Amino acid sequence: MDHVAVPGEADRPTVAEPGGPAGPDEHFIREAEKIAVALGRMFPGLCEVVLHDLRDPQHAIRRIENNISGRQVGDSATELGLARIADPQYPSVIQNYPNRFPDGRPAKSTSIGIKNAAGEYIAALCLNLDVSVLSPVTLALTNLVATDTEHRDQPLETLRDRNARELRQAVEALSAERAGTPRSLSRPDKKALVRRLHSDGYFDSRDAAQTIADLLGVSRATVYNYTK
Repeated sequence: MDHVAVPGEADRPTVAEPGGPAGPDEHFIREAEKIAVALGRMFPGLCEVVLHDLRDPQHAIRRIENNISGRQVGDSATELGLARIADPQYPSVIQNYPNRFPDGRPAKSTSIGIKNAAGEYIAALCLNLDVSVLSPVTLALTNLVATDTEHRDQPLETLRDRNARELRQAVEALSAERAGTPRSLSRPDKKALVRRLHSDGYFDSRDAAQTIADLLGVSRATVYNYTK
């Protein structure tokens, strides 16, 4: 959403009247229209999707789904659309930029320019996400996962076997020394890693063999075979 116009009353998908501008690029416009409809119907009431036909800047809006801004089919191109018409080198994708609907609601917008075979901008597909709907959810989740900072510098407890945590760290460190992840290591490297863990005493901890097997992506029996 480049710059939205004055809101109207329509809030349902609006379709261009048949018999619009024809020409060699009409096929691209019609294909883009399918994408606009599909995106809009995937995020009903949440994301406004607007297809601009830049071949007719005075009546650019070809399709609008989830009409949040109040614009109508046949409304003129926005500043972004005019900039693309004037300059074929204008960025084809401007993504996740902050915007605002006419009623003041914040939005996150993405504008995608569409060129024809000659390299000229003929259309733009714009997505305007109503982030005001998501803000309360974000706040609720933030409060839900927040922890008390009073004892931040005092480790109170660990909710899992300490030895298992140290074992995982050791496996990852030894794998990194071999320039890989635990599961990506070759069979000889896995065997050498298991023998190193065995000699370092990690097999004394509970369920060590199964933990190592899970990390390496092998069976528990294979881990024991590696120790021999």
